[in-house]
Order: sequence, then C-alpha cells, then structure tokens
Amino acid sequence: MHAEGPGGRAFLTDERRGGDGYGSQGEAPLVLVALSGGADSLALAAAVAFEAPRADLRAGAVVVDHGLQEDSAGVAGRAAGQARALGLEPVIVARVEVDGGPASRTGGVEAAARSARYRALVDAARETEAVAILLGHTLDDQAETVLLGLARGSGPTSLAGMPAAVSDRGARFVRPLLGIRRATTRAFCADSRLEPWNDPHNEDAAYTRVRVRRSVLPVLERELGPGVAEALTRTAEVLAEDAAALDDMVREVAEDVCEHVEAGVAVSVAALEANPPALRNRLIRFVAQSEFGVSLSRTQTLAVARLVTEWRGQGPLDLPGFTATRREGRIVLTAAGEPGNREPAHDPLSARDELS
Repeated sequence: MHAEGPGGRAFLTDERRGGDGYGSQGEAPLVLVALSGGADSLALAAAVAFEAPRADLRAGAVVVDHGLQEDSAGVAGRAAGQARALGLEPVIVARVEVDGGPASRTGGVEAAARSARYRALVDAARETEAVAILLGHTLDDQAETVLLGLARGSGPTSLAGMPAAVSDRGARFVRPLLGIRRATTRAFCADSRLEPWNDPHNEDAAYTRVRVRRSVLPVLERELGPGVAEALTRTAEVLAEDAAALDDMVREVAEDVCEHVEAGVAVSVAALEANPPALRNRLIRFVAQSEFGVSLSRTQTLAVARLVTEWRGQGPLDLPGFTATRREGRIVLTAAGEPGNREPAHDPLSARDELS
C-alpha cells in the first residue's frame, strides 16, 4: 500500500471536485477519516494526511468512543493523538451511548453500536461542513459482507456489498480501501511505524462476522484455492452495477404507475402485473422504502405481490408501518392507523421471516 492509498489520489480528487468550493473562511474543503485506531483506519488516516494537501483538501478525523469496553476513553484518546501526530485537523472525539433501542433488538449490541457510530459521524460532518467521511473498510470486509448476505438468503442488493460511496442523511460516506487487502494495511502500519489498536471484539467468536473472518474464508481459500475474497468482491461489483441499473428503471416506472392518495400511495395493478417479477418486487420495495421508510423482507414483498398475482378477494395485509390493500384495480399502501385501515389481525409475517 502506497502512502497515497488505493487508486492513487483519485478518490481524494473526486471529493475535491464534489465539494462546494472554498468555505466561508476561504478554507479548502474538509474530509474526515473515521478513525478507530485499528490498522485499516490508521493506514487510511496516514494516507489521507499525506495526500489531502496535494489534492487541495483539508483532512481531519472523527474518533467514536462507544463506551463498551474497559478504558474505551483511553483507546479513543490514543487514536485522537495519533491523528494529530499525523497532522490531521480537526480531530473530534465523539462519545456515544449504545442503548437498547430498535437496532439492538434486531441486530444485537453490534448493530446498536453501528447505528450510534453512524449518527455521530453524520453529526460531525454537519458540524464541520465536511464534504466526505472516509471509512476504512477493506476488500476483506467486503468479502465477509457478501458471504454474510449469501448465508442469510438476502437479495442482490445485499450481495452487492458495501458501496464505494453513498450519501446518507446529508453526509457522504466513501470507502477508498475496498480494493486493498487487510494484510496490506497491517504491513503499511508496520513499515510506517504506526502502532494500531487491536479491538478484542475482532477476535470474539461470538460475532458471526468474526467466525466468517477466522474460519469460513480461510477454509474457502484452502479448499478452493487463493483468490476467493477477490472473487467475492468482483461478484459484489457486478451485482452493484445491476442493482443500480434496476433502481434507475424502477424510479422511472414508479413515476408512471404510482399516484399519491390520502396518507399513502396507490400503484396500478395492471402495471405491476405487466412487469417481470424482478421489477415488480423491486417496485414494491422501492415504494415501501421511499413512502414509509420501511425495508421489506423477501417474504413481506412476496405477500404484497400476491395481491397482484394471486388475487382471490383477500383483505388488507398489515405490514410494519403501513397496510397494503387491493381495491379498484390498484394496490393502495396507507400508513398504519390511518382512516380506512382495518384493525390489524394476526400478522402472518413475523420477525422469524426477516432475512434481508
């Protein structure tokens, strides 16, 4: 791994190009590295510190203290000190509370911590007016993500893995290291005399991702030959391209076949029926997400689709956040509890059906 990072300094040049010019104080645009102190994010921080001035950018760091481990404040302080030693400025240490909200109930402490971390990163980007937050996910992380999605029976969107760049809640997240192996970031830190922190959670076999990392991928490499991780990431890239194309098609179709109604949206049954299942199901998921902020599972999506393909006069289908009803040649989706919705009966779609 060169000091300039993967793909040369192109990823930083892209962020400079995507910024809004200089700030109110005449300063260059700012990028923030999400720094845990581990080898991946530390290598990224060093590469960005070296390259940002050459791309006419300022570079800072955000260190999130989740408070979940002994001396977490000390770990965060050490990472912040490393960032300052590399020349990053500003360096923000954000302490978060990992509560027992919805994320912890559906995905455990790991999911709750991730949710809290991303909220802190978004807040930091807003406060500093940063044009991007840089994340240290590597090719190995991408391969693990694809395998986890495959094991859960997720659809192509999940198998497409983590996007190289995505905007969320007004912040832009970029993953410059998706083409770099984890071993390379560790070697870079050793060569650069940087001392990364080894998160004990990354060795805890209680976490599914750790078991994939320590057991599943090594077995695949041993039995199928080297290059499995790279092959998985290539698969993710192909699926990401396909997913992007399908998403564009769905948005175009939605403009033609959807209409807003009181407390919701209606979709033409004839239009849904005329489209192949891949587009029909994706359109259902798109409407649920964009209108109600609900990510439907495969089982839930097919239940709505049956109102189109297997219509026998069945009543409303109660889903998280909204109700789907077929009437007058349309599938009408209305927010839960709105007038016209029946009281929910037993919901046949329980949490055990959630796979994606």
